[in-house]
Amino acid sequence: MDRPCVEDQSFDMVEEAIILAGGRGTRLRSVVADTPKPMADVNGRPFLAYLLDDLAAQGVRRCVLAVGYKREVIVHHFGRSYGALELCYSVEDEPLGTAGAIALASKHADGRDLLVVNGDTFFSIDLKAFQAFFSSRRAALGMALKRMQSFDRYGTVKLASDGRIAGFEEKRSCAEGLINGGVYLLDAALLQRYSGPSSYSFEREILERMYKQEAFYGAEFDACFVDIGVPEDYEKSKHDLAALQH
Repeated sequence: MDRPCVEDQSFDMVEEAIILAGGRGTRLRSVVADTPKPMADVNGRPFLAYLLDDLAAQGVRRCVLAVGYKREVIVHHFGRSYGALELCYSVEDEPLGTAGAIALASKHADGRDLLVVNGDTFFSIDLKAFQAFFSSRRAALGMALKRMQSFDRYGTVKLASDGRIAGFEEKRSCAEGLINGGVYLLDAALLQRYSGPSSYSFEREILERMYKQEAFYGAEFDACFVDIGVPEDYEKSKHDLAALQH
């Protein structure tokens, strides 16, 4: 489905996004120069530009870029604005993990609800429908999911009948399953309920450890999903993203 069913659509649209743009791109070194992963060239443009275009087209007005490794490459290219988007930078002086990066970036965000997007995946979901779903469930966290066939690169997400996240399974060969699409909505207070090291993984420490006691929901979207994490998928991204421009 590409528009989750919701009961209540009374909410204020999130106009701000946090983009996790601190990835090193270690697995892409054979095909991409020593550069932050979101800056990988795709058809003559940084991959990050496609993310920003999609967010702007859906009403996002401000992006907080969580940067670390070679951040100057991103800052020099994009500066403080991109089209109508205002850009600001949350700088990690040392690696904080994905959750630590979100927690730091949230200090630059204004809203109670945080829209968080991975900087190395492109998942062009309907953000308004996603937020309506999140709001109607009064969720602590919403995760956008993509149904995949014949894969072994991703772990899978299990859902209860009401859309609540019921579990996570490790990477294995799957004929079909739902994967984490790398787009989240979360109540900023969720991060304050974590107690542990300042450097930690959002996937392991928040998603996988807190889903049983928190209201975490997943919504499936049949939207274009592009991942540049490994060389073969990076090459495929050139075709997939070119098709979106026509």
